[in-house]
Amino acid sequence: MTAALRLAVMTALAGAVLVAVPLGSGALGDLGLRADFTARNLPPSWARPLGTDRMGRDLAARVVHGLTLSLQVGLLAAGLSTAIALVVALVSSLGRAADAAMGFLTDVMLALPHLLLLLLISFALGGGVTAVIIAVAISHWPRLARLLRAEIRQVRSAPFVEASRAFGRSRLFVARHHILPLLLPQLLTGYVLMFPHAILHEAALTFLGFGLEPSRPAIGVMLSEAMRHIGAGRWWLAVGPGAALVMLVLCLERVGDALHRRTNPRELRL
Repeated sequence: MTAALRLAVMTALAGAVLVAVPLGSGALGDLGLRADFTARNLPPSWARPLGTDRMGRDLAARVVHGLTLSLQVGLLAAGLSTAIALVVALVSSLGRAADAAMGFLTDVMLALPHLLLLLLISFALGGGVTAVIIAVAISHWPRLARLLRAEIRQVRSAPFVEASRAFGRSRLFVARHHILPLLLPQLLTGYVLMFPHAILHEAALTFLGFGLEPSRPAIGVMLSEAMRHIGAGRWWLAVGPGAALVMLVLCLERVGDALHRRTNPRELRL
């Protein structure tokens, strides 16, 4: 399979997931949120493919709601983090002093323990959807910013950039018209690759009790509840939500990897 065909297949698969999950959530309404104590802790069956939880709620419907919430959080968090990385990279192109300052800031952020930083930011903001989005966005931009800064260093020494400066163009003009267009492939790839990490960290924060509210049908909430009952043999409480989260993340990661290979000149195969 060629790189172009593989990218098309992965993109189509991810697009189908991104469209089907929210549509499924809207079609189900609050079906998976209603308690039915007459159907508590039922194992998977044809009627309920993922079984029910301790309150009789259908796990399959709750998983769809949870994935929809994870997609929304991941889209916003990854988008904000990509924007921060772009701003840092563009500021670093304004001069040596700016580049040194942005490099120091990036190194400081990379030196901080990742999960601890996520927990502290989310806890300081009081938890909830907004806190999780801000925490993930603030903690995920440094690696992409470092990649963009390295790309900018190569572009700044290009002949067409030197020619533009020789004609008296300002640094802001060069950054906007010459550097930014060349960064778009890296930005797109970085955003897609950051998306699954944002989803995983949202689930991790929620699982640890510092993320989304327990009343929400989030994947992290379901996994946290499953840990208290899995010892009683109710394995389906963790397997269904966990497998759905892993499949979604792997799908998005494969799309990002295929996109990276397609946009990286060193890995193109004609």
